[in-house]
Amino acid sequence: METDLNDLRAFVAVAKSGGFRDAARSGGVSASGLSEAVRRLEAQLGVRLLHRTTRSVTLTEAGTDMLARLLPALAEVQSAVTAVNHFRGKPAGTLKLNVPTSVARLVLPGIIPAFLAMYPDITLEVIIEESFVDVLAAGCDAGVRYGERLEQDMIAVPIGPRVQRIAVAASPAYLDRHGRPGHPRELIGHNCLRGRFPSGAMPAWEFERDGETLHMDPKGPLIIGLGGAADLLVDAALNGAGVVYLFEDWLQPHLASGALEPILEPWWPEFPGPFLFYSGRSFMPTPLKAFIDFIRSSNIWGPRHPSRQPS
Repeated sequence: METDLNDLRAFVAVAKSGGFRDAARSGGVSASGLSEAVRRLEAQLGVRLLHRTTRSVTLTEAGTDMLARLLPALAEVQSAVTAVNHFRGKPAGTLKLNVPTSVARLVLPGIIPAFLAMYPDITLEVIIEESFVDVLAAGCDAGVRYGERLEQDMIAVPIGPRVQRIAVAASPAYLDRHGRPGHPRELIGHNCLRGRFPSGAMPAWEFERDGETLHMDPKGPLIIGLGGAADLLVDAALNGAGVVYLFEDWLQPHLASGALEPILEPWWPEFPGPFLFYSGRSFMPTPLKAFIDFIRSSNIWGPRHPSRQPS
């Protein structure tokens, strides 16, 4: 049978006050309740802790030893409670997020600097992972994924741009050699640089225009694992190896400089931006709550990024 912490506190209060009535007055409890708690503790321990007379209450030898050990222990308990209350009331501690490479590269840079400046006592740890994971089992507070990969029992909050596009591009030198396709079906005759998910699945290339949607499985000389290695696709395209199909924002610097030339732009598919997702458990860590409040109130992104104006 475990000892009740409240019984231990009652014993300490009576011992320090020198009596049940004084302890009751200072603690705002009843003397009879304190007396019952001490009796219960003594019965459990099988040792008398207090000598009681009509005029005084004094410690036995066992009670003296017990008090000496309890005082620092209860002080440490109180310190622990105070520390937890500090985290609850002040945004401090570590926030651990699980995100895919695209979010780490294209979304978080627009959020992290301002967030950390506002909450200097929060440490943000970002785990990069492409597959969907159980964020709690992985030791994370929350994750970021796109809508089709969210679990139904999670709470989801929009984060980042609300509309994104997939861009298709190649180097001008490649297009001079192989021609500029005017329709997605013409990609069948091109070197298409592909990506594969960690699951082994290779996503189709999707195109849409005026209500028409096409799904293609083009061939090409290069396949990479999606994630951080996507830069290899970009580098290959920059060096004339073929056609790349990737987030528009990822390719935007090269499109702007002319190193890559956009192709089939009227067919570029749009899709909703990512979501922060987390468990609906009762007690939300303070750093996570601060992060959610921050992204909800952020005006970094409007409904559409200037680079995403439709053609």
